[in-house]
Amino acid sequence: MSYKLPTRRHSKKEPQRLNLIPILDAVFIFIFFLLMSAQFVKIFEINSDVPIVSDSPPPKNQKKPLALTLSITNSGFTIAKGLPSRTIKRIPKNKDGLYDTIALHNFLVQIKKANTTEKSIVFEPKVDLTYETIVKIMDAVRMLDKTDEEIYIKDKDGIDLRVKELFNKIVFGNLMS
Repeated sequence: MSYKLPTRRHSKKEPQRLNLIPILDAVFIFIFFLLMSAQFVKIFEINSDVPIVSDSPPPKNQKKPLALTLSITNSGFTIAKGLPSRTIKRIPKNKDGLYDTIALHNFLVQIKKANTTEKSIVFEPKVDLTYETIVKIMDAVRMLDKTDEEIYIKDKDGIDLRVKELFNKIVFGNLMS
């Protein structure tokens, strides 16, 4: 007679499967809290054009371009205009040794009154400047303050339009120096 094994020892048990639902719930909640606690940084951009280098002669216009140039040196600002450029104003640093952006802005408002259609200016920094200094100078050059005298131009229909910006097309002239 043969020996028969007990049946309960041979009963096959299904292997238990790991329940992943609570783990996935915890991961999704963790991701949600990470996103909610993150501080998103706003990045601002100031557009600037690159100078165009061309062999062709410039187009012939009746009016000569203003060709306004702002040189930034250790001693202050030098403003020049025309081709070839000639210096029209020097603005020294103020008593605190900082660049006098207010005097620069006021002088550029006077230039804008005489040249209402001009929009471009060439920056030529001849010294190393901090980012904050460059932005302050660019703001003084680009924007008209609410306290500035209003400047108007005529559109093609002869309607007076208020000028809202000074010289908003800034071109950096010597980035490779």
